[in-house]
Amino acid sequence: MRDNQHTLKKKHIFSGKGLHSGKSVRMSVEPAPENFGIKFRRTDLGGHAIIDACVDYVTTTSRGTTLENGEVKISTLEHLMASLYGLHIDNALISIDSQEVPILDGSALPYVTEFISGGIVEQQAERHYFTPESKILYRDPKSGSELVVMPDDEFNIDLMIDFNSKVLGNQYARLTPATDFASEIAPCRTFVFFHELEPLFRNNLIKGGDLDNAIVIVEHHVDQKELDRLAELFNVQTLERAPEGYLNHLQLRFCNECARHKLLDIMGDFSLIGMPLKARVIGYKTGHGINTGVARVIREEIKKSIKTN
Repeated sequence: MRDNQHTLKKKHIFSGKGLHSGKSVRMSVEPAPENFGIKFRRTDLGGHAIIDACVDYVTTTSRGTTLENGEVKISTLEHLMASLYGLHIDNALISIDSQEVPILDGSALPYVTEFISGGIVEQQAERHYFTPESKILYRDPKSGSELVVMPDDEFNIDLMIDFNSKVLGNQYARLTPATDFASEIAPCRTFVFFHELEPLFRNNLIKGGDLDNAIVIVEHHVDQKELDRLAELFNVQTLERAPEGYLNHLQLRFCNECARHKLLDIMGDFSLIGMPLKARVIGYKTGHGINTGVARVIREEIKKSIKTN
């Protein structure tokens, strides 16, 4: 059965702040013609400041994925890209007036909700998939991360995380064609450990982070004076450690929300391959570095197959 490309039915506007920069951002995501792909346009740099959402342009992957080509730079794009990938939206133009995509609630849900409510349009051109010729295996001995991609007739992800955390434990998440991405994966928020907060902030990161857009995991008891000091740093009234090990009595959306979010990140990073996959993906302790590293390998396979054909 023929599978066609899709785009959005209407233009959507999002406003918020960047997770790391803390800067206010205004961004639009609008329909695009067949075979256009996904492109970002920096409106603050002029109408021609455009970059393809492609792994060829990935420069850094610390706490998020960043694309860069000349003066055009786009960071923390993985949740937005995962929403497009998960909804099978192939063509869209994203216009943004700053470097960093707004974090919103720390998940892909605000994007997905808007896109679904506004409508998704089937186009006339055929949607092309790529299946790797053989197994791709990447291990990072330093972090213990591992990512395997194998040929398959469908797109599946099996993911496990293990941060040696008593709060998180070992978590497992899975995506299959039967998974409802919008309700089961998109709502899952980014997370951070409490002991990482101040170093990240001091390194000029997470300036836009707050308790509304991130799960903060508190592994051990923390003195209230320390909590009060960080509350002042992040400009909130109070911080408390809930008995479950999270800040401010956070209500998890799923018991394995953190693993599901890591799966969401894989989808966002793999969207930068530029072509949807038919493959089985197995990940362990994955992050943006290993995700985009494997995405580059697959992207090179695609380039070679195009040349030979």
